[in-house]
Amino acid sequence: MGDFNLALVIVAVVVCVMVFIFNVYLLVNYQHPDDKNQAYFPKVVVVLGLSVAAISILMLPADVANRQACTHAIYNGACNYTLPMKDLWLAIYILDVILVFFVIPFAMFYYEGDQDKTTGKRIKSALIWVAVSAVVCGLVLGILYGLIGKVDFTVEHLSSTTTNFPSSWSFSSSQPCIGGTHQCSAYTASASAETTWTMQTTFPEYVVALATIVGSVLFAIFGGVGIACLPLGLIFSFIRRPKAVITRSQYIKEATELGKKARELKKAADALHQEERSGSKGRKWRKNVKAVEKELLLLEQDVQALEEIYPQGEKAETAWALTVLGYLAKLVLGILGLIVSVAWVAHIVIYLLIDPPLSPFLNDVFIKLDDIWGLLGTAAFAFFCFYLLLAVIAGAMMLGLRLVFITIHPMKWGATLMNSFLFNVGLILLCSISVIQFCATAFAYYAQATSAQEIFGHTLQSLRGIKYNIFQIAFVVLAGLTFVYYLAFGWRRRKPTGSLACVVAT
Repeated sequence: MGDFNLALVIVAVVVCVMVFIFNVYLLVNYQHPDDKNQAYFPKVVVVLGLSVAAISILMLPADVANRQACTHAIYNGACNYTLPMKDLWLAIYILDVILVFFVIPFAMFYYEGDQDKTTGKRIKSALIWVAVSAVVCGLVLGILYGLIGKVDFTVEHLSSTTTNFPSSWSFSSSQPCIGGTHQCSAYTASASAETTWTMQTTFPEYVVALATIVGSVLFAIFGGVGIACLPLGLIFSFIRRPKAVITRSQYIKEATELGKKARELKKAADALHQEERSGSKGRKWRKNVKAVEKELLLLEQDVQALEEIYPQGEKAETAWALTVLGYLAKLVLGILGLIVSVAWVAHIVIYLLIDPPLSPFLNDVFIKLDDIWGLLGTAAFAFFCFYLLLAVIAGAMMLGLRLVFITIHPMKWGATLMNSFLFNVGLILLCSISVIQFCATAFAYYAQATSAQEIFGHTLQSLRGIKYNIFQIAFVVLAGLTFVYYLAFGWRRRKPTGSLACVVAT
């Protein structure tokens, strides 16, 4: 029964059910009160998207476990009874692409449609936008697949003459082959024997490859920034923590200032609503809307910070104690995260950017952990993959607060609208493709002979016209720049931007 890998199938089913239940829990607790008992289709898309993203990350360690399940098989056909991982990989990533480029945009267009229109008109408008996107994507995919949808493998052409079977075997450094003076031409092959073997890749693999390219751009930017800002943000949050509770007079002064900002923000929002009703929704209007959204988010952060340093109610002392413990937890998690981030960057430099690699590094760590206990290395492998996805999310949130051209869609407990949910789910899905490809490449030694390595380590790396080294270099460079930025400015407290004045003036 062990050859049929029943235990791995049971674990996979249980994990999928747990992931689904956890995502439903997130949706229920993060959703905005205005979306309760409505917007069911976007909610289904959110749960499905989060589940696909989580399962896709977990499939890589499952692929490794699936390979190990038949390592010590008695008969050669035992591996035919393990999970069909290659088919599962292609299915999960084709579903990923459909969700990112079609289903999620449709749900967002429908959700953000004019509420004065009927349901039929909103569906029609959303379908038109998605249909146009589908036609464009289909044409681009078809043309690219027909022209350059090939893989180029570098191979070495080897050949050798035949000789009579010898009566005795004698090998040495001067005669490494059979046949006396007839040495193998395969052994003495020159560099000119190298050639290129070209074959047409499958269309599903090519779709995954192009989706990986799109995700790799975001991954290099958000992941490179996030791998540094995720731990350093926690550490500097501890450094900037409130040291003591403020007095009541200080609280009244700060609350008065926040009230003034809130009135300015309301005035700016009313002015923008008036412009919207008059039909003047140009580029300047959209820029001002983003400015108001950013100021609103910063105002909410200021209110939360004020509540921290002046807790009220009967359990004020308990609230302050929990605040102190929370910042201590951030320090501990930040230090641990910094160790993981440094290990990630060092591994990328040692194993990926230097040719030939100086050391397998983390690959050897996972293998040694597997020797201690069968699933220990697999669990550590899964943790490093998940950490990379968390870094991407952290980088997206950091840049979204500082760059004007990125729409802010913050996730807040009990106050997240469905359009923000859908935006973040799409971002996670798109980046998860690149995270898996990156992990399959970075841990190629540990994940060798797996279906993921076959797809992401060989086929995608050899696709014509696509090179991935540039994303790895960009990742490391952005990580270094973010680290320097935090050392120079991370300890400073945020100052008011004052951007509302120009919005009100317009």
